[in-house]
Amino acid sequence: MDGHLTPYETRVIGALIEKEICTPEQYPLSLNALTNACNQKSNRDPVLDLEETEVQATLDALMKKRLVSEKSGFGSRVVKYQHRFCNTEFSTLKFSAKELGIVCELLLRGPQTPGELRTHASRLCKFDDVQDVEITLQALMGRADGPFVASLPRDPGRREPRYVHLFGGAVNVAPAPARDDIRAPLSLADRERLNQLEQIVHELRGELERVKRILEQFTSTAHAEKPEV
Repeated sequence: MDGHLTPYETRVIGALIEKEICTPEQYPLSLNALTNACNQKSNRDPVLDLEETEVQATLDALMKKRLVSEKSGFGSRVVKYQHRFCNTEFSTLKFSAKELGIVCELLLRGPQTPGELRTHASRLCKFDDVQDVEITLQALMGRADGPFVASLPRDPGRREPRYVHLFGGAVNVAPAPARDDIRAPLSLADRERLNQLEQIVHELRGELERVKRILEQFTSTAHAEKPEV
């Protein structure tokens, strides 16, 4: 790939990939359709408000990088655009369906946890569980022609790290987790046992509070009945 993608280029490429997968009957996209796709209020972070002139300037830059090309239908005067970013005869960059789903979501939404990626990418591809997402992320991080994804330092209070694409250049990343650190999802039986333990802890806390109140009442009564010397 010729250089790194700017934020606007990232949005344009992500929108073209998304529409190619989700609405192939409407792909390639006209300038107007692509502008609307870039400015969608759903499935986008941040939400943008680009003008057609800004999208056209971005397309011109991407065409110079050979990442986008024009395609007009027979007899049509409307110029339409398609990406050459990956999985095309013009690109050496090839992704599996799951890898492409993750890359597309990271381009459109920015850093996300494996759980968020599983939810957001469900319209693009199917993941069996969060572990399936983590395995795909590891593949994107460890590819010989990559890495294409990196793990960010874990935010305080978060159980899962967030992952970010590297098509926009280097970022401050955390060390890649070892494969053994990827935990299998809880089974139904394990979840039931966990729920039972949480209920027991809740009941014990209630009992402890009751005992503390009894002791406080007893101490207060004993102090009140203590004869003066």
